[in-house]
Amino acid sequence: MKLKCVIVDDEPLALTILEGYLKKIPYIEVLAKFESAIPVYEFLQKTEVDLLFLDIEMPNLSGVDFIRSLPTHPSVIFTTANKNYAIEGFNLNIDDYLLKPLTFERLLVAINRIAEKFAKKEDIEYQEGNTEFLYLKENKKMVKVYFDDLLYLESNKDYVKVVTSCKTVITKQQLSFFETKLNTKDFLRIHRSFIIAIKKIDAFSHSSIDIGKTELPIGRSYKDSVFEVLSKLSNQDILDPE
Repeated sequence: MKLKCVIVDDEPLALTILEGYLKKIPYIEVLAKFESAIPVYEFLQKTEVDLLFLDIEMPNLSGVDFIRSLPTHPSVIFTTANKNYAIEGFNLNIDDYLLKPLTFERLLVAINRIAEKFAKKEDIEYQEGNTEFLYLKENKKMVKVYFDDLLYLESNKDYVKVVTSCKTVITKQQLSFFETKLNTKDFLRIHRSFIIAIKKIDAFSHSSIDIGKTELPIGRSYKDSVFEVLSKLSNQDILDPE
């Protein structure tokens, strides 16, 4: 996820320096920059913005007054040479307050804090619609895998390769462990080495199932149960050719 941001500062040099810093951060996208806060209001009405870098002491409309005029506002980082506005920023629920001249290190701390906030929010929103997940151990880390993202699982001796729509996790586990965790309405064991997500089936034949570009074999001892499910999916009888 990239944070979409806007820079507002009446000093062209300050705009250039801040934009240069932000371009070094891969998860930041600068949508626009302004030398006055007045046109920003209209921009925010038309464009989704995650983060606003806002100078305080500007002609016509100060950064503080601009924030006060908004019914709601994105995350805001004040950038100013005047430290006397810190309390004001706190009262306006500003995310951070950076004193000029800006340093890249201090800027990065502020942005990482906001990025973490967005990541937690995104995680909560995802879980509200998809509450089932597992933490799987891989290379000394516990990696979260959502059931809705699963494509298939492949057993290889003492390890299982868990393939999802966004990543692959290899964990020391038995396939039988996953059978106890996964809903049988959504997942199907088609082979002693494979469990698949039923909704992710793209094509099938009498001997294999395609998920994306991956062709997975149907095991002889699993054919009856697999054909029963495939028959329901295709609304027609699927017969074992043997």
